Amino acid sequence: MAINLKVNGRVRTVEADPAKPLLWALREDLDMVGTKFGCGAGLCGACTVHLDGNPARACQTPIGEAQGMAITTIEAVAQSDAGKRISASWVKLDVPQCGYCQAGQIMSATALLASNPQPTDDDIDAAMTGNLCRCSTYVRIRDAIKDAARAGAKA
Repeated sequence: MAINLKVNGRVRTVEADPAKPLLWALREDLDMVGTKFGCGAGLCGACTVHLDGNPARACQTPIGEAQGMAITTIEAVAQSDAGKRISASWVKLDVPQCGYCQAGQIMSATALLASNPQPTDDDIDAAMTGNLCRCSTYVRIRDAIKDAARAGAKA
């Protein structure tokens, strides 16, 4: 079945069962490998994308449900103001260690700043819950989100 997906501002057609997880459509059918497979159960956050601006687990989202929604992946997140600031802060504060979870972390952090430009520590913790980092770079992740928020306040 032909499923039209609006990915990073461009309509792409995937020939697949509507129940196919968005993660695999992105990686296998659209050759967009920035979104990572982690646990496959929606628990680790490595596969986080934005659906209409909200963070969602691509491993648990059927493409049939994503049809008609604006899908943003890590490949395009830096097109937004919040995404630019998060990406810059991630590099500035040397957040990644192994880097595997970072696409999902960045996607959740960007959605947070887009909806809450000056988050508190509690806001950050709530928004980032479910994004696991095996290397435990949580302190640097929080610092980078705060740094990006400060950069937005100065703009």
